[in-house]
Amino acid sequence: IAAALVAFPLHAQQPIRGFPRDALDAQVKREQIVRAVPRPDTLRDQLRILSEEPHEAGTERSHHLAELILARFKSYGLDAKIEQFEALMPRPITRTLEMIAPTKFVAKLKEPCIPEDKDSCDANQLPTFNAYSADGDITAPLVYVNYGIPADYKTLDSLGISVRGKIVIARYGASWRGIKPKVAAEHGAIGCIIYSDPKDDGYFVGDVYPKGSMRNADGVQRGSTMDMPTYPGDPLSPGWASEPGARKLPLSEVKTLEPIPVLPISYGDAQPLLAALTGPVAPEAWRGSLPITYHIGAGPATVHLVLKFDWQTRPLYDVVATIPGALSPDQLLVYGNHHDAWVNGANDPLSGQIALGETGRALGALLKTGWKPARTIILIAWDGEEWGLLGSTEWAEKHQAELQAGGVIYLNSDSNSRGWIEASGSHSLQTFFMQVARDITDPKTKRDVLSTYIDRKIAGSAASTPSPSGDVRPEEKPLPAADSARKILMGRDTSLVRRVATDSAMMRRLVAALQRPDTTFAISALGSGSDYSAFLDHVGIASANINYGGEGHDGFYHSIYDSFDAYRRFADTTWTYGVAEAQTTGTLLLRLADAPVLPFEFTNVVRTYRTYVDEIDKAAKKEPKTKNLDLSRVRASLDRMQQAADQYEMAIAPVTSMTNAKVKALWKQLEPVNLTLARAEQALTDPQGLEHREWYKHLIYAPGFYTGYGVKTMPGIREAVEDRPDVATAQREAARVAAALDRYTAAIDAAAQGLQQALRPTL
Repeated sequence: IAAALVAFPLHAQQPIRGFPRDALDAQVKREQIVRAVPRPDTLRDQLRILSEEPHEAGTERSHHLAELILARFKSYGLDAKIEQFEALMPRPITRTLEMIAPTKFVAKLKEPCIPEDKDSCDANQLPTFNAYSADGDITAPLVYVNYGIPADYKTLDSLGISVRGKIVIARYGASWRGIKPKVAAEHGAIGCIIYSDPKDDGYFVGDVYPKGSMRNADGVQRGSTMDMPTYPGDPLSPGWASEPGARKLPLSEVKTLEPIPVLPISYGDAQPLLAALTGPVAPEAWRGSLPITYHIGAGPATVHLVLKFDWQTRPLYDVVATIPGALSPDQLLVYGNHHDAWVNGANDPLSGQIALGETGRALGALLKTGWKPARTIILIAWDGEEWGLLGSTEWAEKHQAELQAGGVIYLNSDSNSRGWIEASGSHSLQTFFMQVARDITDPKTKRDVLSTYIDRKIAGSAASTPSPSGDVRPEEKPLPAADSARKILMGRDTSLVRRVATDSAMMRRLVAALQRPDTTFAISALGSGSDYSAFLDHVGIASANINYGGEGHDGFYHSIYDSFDAYRRFADTTWTYGVAEAQTTGTLLLRLADAPVLPFEFTNVVRTYRTYVDEIDKAAKKEPKTKNLDLSRVRASLDRMQQAADQYEMAIAPVTSMTNAKVKALWKQLEPVNLTLARAEQALTDPQGLEHREWYKHLIYAPGFYTGYGVKTMPGIREAVEDRPDVATAQREAARVAAALDRYTAAIDAAAQGLQQALRPTL
């Protein structure tokens, strides 16, 4: 019960973690200044300017966009510059796809201009292609492989269908696109075509563009197929920064390039290919919504695929704005969003980039009042994210030493739309994020963002919690209704707080309700797919990704139709969620910059990690090869971590009741504590990295080897159970995880002891 209440405190007076209570008025006033600056009209105007032309990485147009962002940062009074890197970014020279049997068909491989959307008619549009595909000129029978994930190949095996020597066609979805050619090649395929089925993001979902927001028959999803689960960043410089003159691997030694040609196409181009297949009718779960019967093949459809690339290294332009810290300048808060796009990129990434810009404008306004952050704030517009997290990875590798010495957090955003808050990251940040969500106003409901989030999760929940038999025992008071439970959670109904505090049965049932997965605020784990990867997975900095979204769907992702007009009509139509994003990130940075004690919290970490162990244990018992896996050492480590987390809560508790003057006087004594907290995440890393992919150092969070973007928690153990069952490997990885958890516990203990020593003379 105590652990749950730490995670979901009863906010009777809206405390802010890490701050004394008598510092809150001044902190809230600063936050109000920052939240008042972002404006819908500014967001709209900036999106129009930045999305005016295609600006893919490696081009002078990307450089021009970087210069626009640089000038904007400087106009806010921020110290800004461009840091230049370079990376292998091969552009297509030749793209041909034709069916030569049983009939002739030549794919258009072109998205047409739509008169209703002027941006779709821009010159310099990057052709439809998948980055880091192999060159090839191949002809072979076609096989339909559904989403092209490992489970689909098990189905093919059960049907006696081989893809060896064939070209596969897979639909987008169910995994990251780079997994599809990777798995196809492992099964002997010589080429891969990826198409967007209308069931997933086309007319099955809603009206297509320009009438609606879904992908039309000619829309194509560009995207990288770099093997990012091995390592992101410049393929030629894994682990070190790629700058002019730096060492580069020869292409023959690069591990992240696809071994076979791969090409994305529209469902308009895919339909004739799929319609020409015979063989078994596809299982029901494999069927899309094209007006055909879905067959698997192989053949008789035979296709000719030709791809050739220029394999050039091209420049990257990261825009870096720094606000130096006044008290602890070496403690770094980094917030980034990429600026490069496959074409115009209004939604991805510029909807996030304009919110970052408004955050910078708000911080600039606060600087003009005389405020200076205690810690250093760095805002960065990354280049090359779409190709494989290029700009962020090279920057993090270059600055790794200073990040590991004083990096507090990496905060990431990407695209932003309308809906509710979506947060993922290191679980030591969960309570911190919850408190910020509590204090931001939702543009639609006009209530706080946290209440909107919880409303969505508990919609339909019963107003009372039944006993194990299914009945509410008459001697127990009913659990407060959902709205009252939220008020307790938020600290807004002191009478209910007192009732819960004096009624142990009610307390137990309230805590049980709040702990249900669908009735609590929770951040999810990070996998990959955006610029946080280098910071969390390689450097070991506590990281988070945040945005608003979830309302509505769109199908213009990575197409020429990701335009200002499409965003204006179908995404954040009032620009108010861009305001909310800027208000949220501004508040996050202000609190992290000035908190006398960094607002990390570890009870959520323990609870979340226990669920990971339970999931792995359950999976292991179902697999004959791993049924004897012993996770007792990991569980024992978590038990010790729970004790340390409880002790830390006792150590930080006095900060709230101390005077601000006393706490500020202790800033230097608290600095070692804050550095210990900032560096704690690094304890969860291992210099040896994960098996077969040593670039990934974090032992708790990583993208799955066969999921790409999707996270695998405790990946060493989990993948040795789920993907390549081997009890010896799983046991060895469990020992590494337990050792990492013990290192993390030692950091928590050290922080608690440091707090007690620093605060003792004042208590």
